[in-house]
Amino acid sequence: MTDTFRALRLHKTETGQEARFEDLTPADLMDGDVTVRVDYSTVNFKDGLALTGRSPVVRVWPLIPGIDFSGHVETSSHPGFKAGDRVVLNGWGVGETHNGGYSQMARVKGDWLVKLPDAISNAHAMAIGTAGYTAMLCVLGLERQGVTPEKGDILVTGSAGGVGSVAIALLAKLGYRVIASSRRAGSESDYLKGLGAAEVIDAAELSAPGRPLGKERWAGAVDSVGSHTLANVIAQTRYGGAVAACGLAQGMDLPGSVAPFILRGVTLAGIDSVMRPGPDRVEAWTRLARDLDLATLDAMTSRATLADLPRLGAEILDGKVRGRIVVDVNA
Repeated sequence: MTDTFRALRLHKTETGQEARFEDLTPADLMDGDVTVRVDYSTVNFKDGLALTGRSPVVRVWPLIPGIDFSGHVETSSHPGFKAGDRVVLNGWGVGETHNGGYSQMARVKGDWLVKLPDAISNAHAMAIGTAGYTAMLCVLGLERQGVTPEKGDILVTGSAGGVGSVAIALLAKLGYRVIASSRRAGSESDYLKGLGAAEVIDAAELSAPGRPLGKERWAGAVDSVGSHTLANVIAQTRYGGAVAACGLAQGMDLPGSVAPFILRGVTLAGIDSVMRPGPDRVEAWTRLARDLDLATLDAMTSRATLADLPRLGAEILDGKVRGRIVVDVNA
């Protein structure tokens, strides 16, 4: 095992927090039965909160942030993994209470890892990341509620972000007609239609306080925004439809009415990705290998290094990051 490795580590200060690039040793890693040589990580909305300190995501100090990583197993005492296995990690408190992926090495519990399908490279795994894996969980959630392509349109909010971009690509390939909602509908229209959206609407249509029940517009939705947007999405969902909710970019509140639930039989499916049981994770990654067009994924992906992370953390919170970012931790 390498004597030292590079990582970005957050330290608590009197005025908040500070990000430092450090050379660490295996003794700086936390407990776990699998040590991974990290190849790539990524930047999600939660990573932006951790990197900037705008929300108390990090609860142990000092800590290596990064809620995702992909890499190769270096050593393992876990029966499910051996040296050389290609693995991916999403969530489980990594990057919050356990050292995360903004590092060239990681030590974690093997139960937190998933073996990558052959069709997905380590770089593509982080182009997908928690955002794309969550998008797949949302699609699975809609399918389980019986929302099929023939039932009608599917709305995707926050569509230019990571969850939204992958959700559009997945839904379009599966045969759904997708409506994309974006704050930058004008400038992002070509990008979103390139991912598979049939129609692009301005997010302002949904972001203000609305009526308890609106015109029935879509059979289902993937929402990563929350607050008034989610309330309006639910209010405009067709009879028997479903909304998969996975984010809170606009807020944690839900200022809506029970009317869509009891008068139209609408289902609100909450999608958690952090503590999702292992079998669900394996199903999601298996479906991603089958249902996500990797050329489309490449079209929404940009590259970065550890040095770019402080800047990217602020940019993703300010809505300036489009699609997905692959962070090469060894570059």
